[in-house]
Amino acid sequence: MNVKKIIIIGGNAAGPSAAAKAKRVDPNADVVMFEAGEFISTGTCELPYLISGDIDDYKKIVFFDETSFLEKKGVKVYTKHRVENIDKLNKSITVKNLISGSEEIHKYDKLILTTGSVAKKIATLSDSIENIFYLKTVSNYLDIKNFSDKNNVRNVLIIGASFIGLEVADAFKSSGKHVTVIDSAEHPMPNSEPEIQNMIEETLLEHGVEFIGNAEASEYIIENNKLKGFKFNGVVRDIDLVLVAIGFAPNTDLAEKAKLQLGAFGGIKVDTKQKTSDMNIFAAGDNCEVVSKITNRPDYMPIATFAHQQGHIAGANAAGAFEYSKPVVKNIAVKIFNKTFASVGLSNSEADKMNLNPKSVTAVTYNIIKVMPGSGKVFGKIIYNSSTKMIYGASFYGNDEVIGFADVIASFIQNNLSADKLAEVSFNYTPPKSPFINLLSILGRKV
Repeated sequence: MNVKKIIIIGGNAAGPSAAAKAKRVDPNADVVMFEAGEFISTGTCELPYLISGDIDDYKKIVFFDETSFLEKKGVKVYTKHRVENIDKLNKSITVKNLISGSEEIHKYDKLILTTGSVAKKIATLSDSIENIFYLKTVSNYLDIKNFSDKNNVRNVLIIGASFIGLEVADAFKSSGKHVTVIDSAEHPMPNSEPEIQNMIEETLLEHGVEFIGNAEASEYIIENNKLKGFKFNGVVRDIDLVLVAIGFAPNTDLAEKAKLQLGAFGGIKVDTKQKTSDMNIFAAGDNCEVVSKITNRPDYMPIATFAHQQGHIAGANAAGAFEYSKPVVKNIAVKIFNKTFASVGLSNSEADKMNLNPKSVTAVTYNIIKVMPGSGKVFGKIIYNSSTKMIYGASFYGNDEVIGFADVIASFIQNNLSADKLAEVSFNYTPPKSPFINLLSILGRKV
């Protein structure tokens, strides 16, 4: 019997999922995973909480290594091995051992690209500047920790005020640093609803984080290969450490060299089986595009849960199964000090740009009965089609309860339920944990 050789390139979220699933579907297959970095199967989303100290050891978010993955999943893993080239015609890859510098050719029957995403960079700030960092990998975190341990870091500059930037602002401030966040937009979380932007800015101010908007014209002061400060509106601020958090882009270098088809957002184009334009190559995770349930169009959503799901499907199909990916609903959240922001689907401006005929309703109420300890206000906004009442998206800002609100909205979108149906839901009620009239019920009535 011929043994099928399945190779996975990339070992973070989608890669291990694909490798383990392929081995389960075909236990006789020779499944091998290559990772250019030092670690595999890491909790990337947990990285800010290492900085804050909520997680006290980075090893707690490294879930497997080469030895344990082979023992538990039956997959051979090579870390610090970078794939340099894909030869589609001969169904082989060239792999460079980053320790020895040697190169080897490996043949495959099926190949899965799970190369993830890369942090976007600022062209005017060189990677060689000693105190500029990104937060994408465990190795990035260790670089930040090592620098902080060796230097008296007091003043932190964060460039970018979206999800990662705000999480890290919270983390550095919680660890006792003075934090300044700048963004080229006027307000933080620039892609969110205007009401949310204002509330986030208030939260940052309340917790002693300085936010500077419209900061594209900032002048960076570099001395002795360190960014020592930046000038804005004539005022110079001293800086010890800089973290750049301006977003992510699909890591498609290998795919482009192999002339695989890319989509409109720059990610690898895949079908519902996670197959690329080459019948023997699959892709999964942050390097490829998804289909939005709301628009039924391709989109780019670098979200860990989607990466894991796609890896599962790609691994299964590479091993001979017939599993299919479905359109997805973006459902994300971020903790900002004592508040939580949750966003589902499209914003009002996004729906408007797509000419989707959006309308919106907003409401503010208490998360639990007003007289109970821990009661506080929560904001909600639903964007929907003015004719059909079908939901395009929603945003919430409050405490932990907003995660549940977002999940309900995501399930409504996934199951094609109109926004007015929220008024018919029998929401749970108990005074210390929930309000008498749920925020979603109020929004549904308004619709």
